[in-house]
Amino acid sequence: MATSLFTSLFRRGPVTPPTLINFPYTLETNPYHCKRIWPPDFTQLSTRHQFRLERRYRRRTKLKWARPNWKKAVTLVQWASILFVAVYGFGYLETGKGRTVMDEIRHWGREQIKALEDPRARLARESKGGTESQKG
Repeated sequence: MATSLFTSLFRRGPVTPPTLINFPYTLETNPYHCKRIWPPDFTQLSTRHQFRLERRYRRRTKLKWARPNWKKAVTLVQWASILFVAVYGFGYLETGKGRTVMDEIRHWGREQIKALEDPRARLARESKGGTESQKG
């Protein structure tokens, strides 16, 4: 089945022309001659002109080989991996004795949130279940 599928795909493809394109000019009969010989002989150029050509070539190659979407994607992946390693190492990696670096910060945060609670609600909760100092 796979061979019949591929043969049908190629059979329906565009028909190639039987001969190549025939250009009316050859190298000798071409009326459109180059203004400059490329690549130039750098031994015959001044250093200023060499630098200009090198700079132009460098700029053109930079433009040709620039891949902005690829560069953006790679940068985002690099920063995401750095951020993941930093957050995991700081927040969840156990340093020993079953504790993490964030345990003290989490405990402090819980205490701050408890301090922000409404005092009447805290008193009602403590009177219902007893105080935390009596429990422990």
